[in-house]
Formats: sequence, structure tokens, C-alpha cells
Amino acid sequence: MNRREDTGSDNRRLVLWGSLAAILIAVAYTSRAAAGKPSPNILYQWSTAADQLIQDAVLLLIVLWIARFSRDVLALRLPPSFKRAAKVVGIGLLAIYVFEIAYGGIFHPGNEQGLTPSHWEPHHAAAYIVNGVLICTWIPFVEELTYRGVGYAALIRFGRWPAILGVGLIFGLSHGLVTSLPVIVAFGCVLAWIRSETDSVLPGMILHGSFNLIALVAAVTISH
Repeated sequence: MNRREDTGSDNRRLVLWGSLAAILIAVAYTSRAAAGKPSPNILYQWSTAADQLIQDAVLLLIVLWIARFSRDVLALRLPPSFKRAAKVVGIGLLAIYVFEIAYGGIFHPGNEQGLTPSHWEPHHAAAYIVNGVLICTWIPFVEELTYRGVGYAALIRFGRWPAILGVGLIFGLSHGLVTSLPVIVAFGCVLAWIRSETDSVLPGMILHGSFNLIALVAAVTISH
């Protein structure tokens, strides 16, 4: 493939991913404005798992098509050094918690995303566990390929830090939040930084899933 073909492929990827990101952001804010904050018991519903599985499956197919099913574009590969990857993930996890605690102490965003329950419902434990598994595995897998995979590949032409910040901002906006937006943006930036440091989306998937798992466990144990 010559340079002109490379440039054409890069332009195509940027336009398609940018269009996808714009749609995701528009849908997120429109649906939040129309429907309001989700029910705090949404994770106790089986329909939530089914809807998320289908929606993210469609998103994944679109992302794979944009990436032309290229594992290099998606950075779907093992990191060169597992030791360095573990160190980077640890630093990233610490950084996001420090930022979240500091930001929360000043602005008190609360549970704006509205995905964690207000109390534990043992009779709906099975649905909560299934939703939890999806939130800790399937969703991080799809989101990392979407943003830190093809998204980062589309923006890296502008430089490493513009790509990190751009991916983080778009990731944050795609959640449709306002008060909690800086936290989600920071989380997206940390994940993009991890991808840039490890040349892989896999470490970010692990951090993303771990972060979600901690939140889900805390929501029904220490939070209430």
C-alpha cells in the first residue's frame, strides 16, 4: 500500500469514526434529556442485559467495519511487557481514583449516571450478577475497541496527546452526563494514555472492567 492509499484509509477512518462518535454523543444527550436519569434499579432487570448485549453487538460490528477488521488498527494485541503494563494500569487506576475523590469532594456529582442501585435486592441477585458480568467484561471490551482502538488510531495523526485528550473527551461526552462529565473524561484520558503506553487495548480493558466491578460491588455493600 502506497502513501496515498494510507492517507485515504486514514481519512476514511477519521470521518467514519467521527461520524459514529457524533451520533453516540447526540443519542446519549437526547435520550437523557427525554427520559431523564435511569431507574436506580435498572441493573435488577433482565431486559437491561439483553438491550446492552444487542446494542453493543451492533456497535462492535460498526467499529470492526470502520477498522476493516484490522487488529493493528484496534490495537487488539498483547502488550510488549506484562510487567510494564501492570505498572501502567496500577498508576492509571490510582490516578482516576485520586481525581474522582478530589472532584467529588468539591462538586458532589453523586450518582448522576444512575446505573448503580439504591439498595440490595436479593430476589433479583441473578439479574444483577448477569448485568454485572456484562458491565465488567462485554462493555469494556466494546468501548475500548471503539475509543482506545479505532478512535485512538483515527486521532493519532494529530499527535499522541491530542489523541489521548480527544479520545477522553469524546468518550466522556458519549455518556450523556453533565456534572460527572469531567470524571468520565479523565477516565477516558487515563485509558487512552494506557493504550499509548502499552501499544495495546487489553490493559485498558482490564482497568475498565476492574473499575466497573469495584463500583458495582461498592454500590450494594459499603455505599448504603
